Amino acid sequence: MSVLRVDGLSKDFGGVHAVLDFSFEVAEGAVHAIIGPNGAGKTTLFNLITGLYQPSTGHIIFRDHRINGLAPHERVRGGLARTFQNLQVFLNMSAIENVLVAMHGFLDRRLLPALIGQSGRGRLEREAREEAAELMRFVGLEDYLEADSAGMPYGALKRLDIARALASRPALLMLDEPAAGLNPAETGRIGALIRRIAETGVTVLLVEHDMKLVMDISDQILVLDYGRKLAEGTAETVRSDPYVIAAYLGSGAVGGSHAP
Repeated sequence: MSVLRVDGLSKDFGGVHAVLDFSFEVAEGAVHAIIGPNGAGKTTLFNLITGLYQPSTGHIIFRDHRINGLAPHERVRGGLARTFQNLQVFLNMSAIENVLVAMHGFLDRRLLPALIGQSGRGRLEREAREEAAELMRFVGLEDYLEADSAGMPYGALKRLDIARALASRPALLMLDEPAAGLNPAETGRIGALIRRIAETGVTVLLVEHDMKLVMDISDQILVLDYGRKLAEGTAETVRSDPYVIAAYLGSGAVGGSHAP
């Protein structure tokens, strides 16, 4: 069963085809990776799915509903969350406050019971804070529950960004280069976290340049080249595809090394 389906999607920028007549599906509960050289259309595709761009043609079906035309915040409330290549953490807030801010859309729908009295409001605030703390523990940030985000190392901030995205309780979590700028140990922690997220039933769609990470954790891999689908399949299928090797991976990457 697919949680996301894209049919005949295209996006033109002044005559340049960033994405051209593109179709694919993301199976529920899977880790689905999108790879391709710089300029292949990966981030454009993410922006189309999340509503930052509107497609020139085509349809986006999320959880059996067409979401063309929906604003980004409406897609979030419908169960679609995303991280960006650049961190979206508020460095003037504590780590747990960052997660609480990301929960606001869900908490707004729970305010009516709190209006009954201060005791109800306090209870909801405590519950929200504990939920935020639990998300931080889930992503491996139990040592930063009382930390200011400005003082956290970069690798921890990347995981805090993921905790913020999970705070909206998504059905589909879209990760844009979650391992960018990380050392091998941190990348390994991110990979283990992504698999753990999928095991909870949240579908993961990621764009990533670290080929070892992609090959290790992905159930399906989609290869983009100049806005078109070049190949799709398991890691073994993709790494042995001669067109993929020629266009992107290179002979060294077939064995699992990092992409250039």
